[in-house]
Amino acid sequence: MVASQVHLVRHGEVFNPDGILYGRLSGFGLSKLGHRMAAAAADHLATRGRATTLLRMSPLQRTRESAAPIATAFALTPEIDERIIEPTNHFEGTVMSRALKNPVNWPFLINPARPTWGEAYTSIEKRMIAAIDDAFDSVDEGDVILVSHQLPIWVAHLSVAGEKFWHDPRKRRCALSSITTFERQELPVVVQRRPGDPEPTEPPGTELRLVEVGYAEPAADLQAAATDVGAV
Repeated sequence: MVASQVHLVRHGEVFNPDGILYGRLSGFGLSKLGHRMAAAAADHLATRGRATTLLRMSPLQRTRESAAPIATAFALTPEIDERIIEPTNHFEGTVMSRALKNPVNWPFLINPARPTWGEAYTSIEKRMIAAIDDAFDSVDEGDVILVSHQLPIWVAHLSVAGEKFWHDPRKRRCALSSITTFERQELPVVVQRRPGDPEPTEPPGTELRLVEVGYAEPAADLQAAATDVGAV
């Protein structure tokens, strides 16, 4: 047997009064509101009544603090998973609106489809899908929770949905302390056929694939008062 579901939980609001793109910088923990958001996510997961047997988190302070109430709710000891960390970013440590006006930074903006200012989307996809697959295989039963960051979670969503990675960061459906849930499901193999190809003589069979089965925003009532400018 393997895990029943894997939940990707985003961290809560970060204390960031200067509006810095904090990326992987140390010293950026949750705000008071962020702690309330993290608690809301933990409460929501607990009220689902599902057995949860493993908790992993990114090594950054904001994800550690967001994992704490989940660890308490399920009596788990969180583990670090480096694969679900925030991506690298050239603009880390800057105020983005100011950095974009500096011609020195313009060469890093030439290809938003990659993107040229940070870790490639394909690299993020590879490590996130590996972390999710490993989460499924790491337990005999129950659910696994991974506490991560907005862009890695969104790239995992795009990958599983079969959508293009190039997107408007302002339109990511990945709110603070949101929960994106995946299952492994046995689905028919998709066979690509060209015009003129003969009809298959046998059914194509099935394969085990990742499927997104849920998205929730337990801290939705707190979002209006939150600031979310520091994510990559």
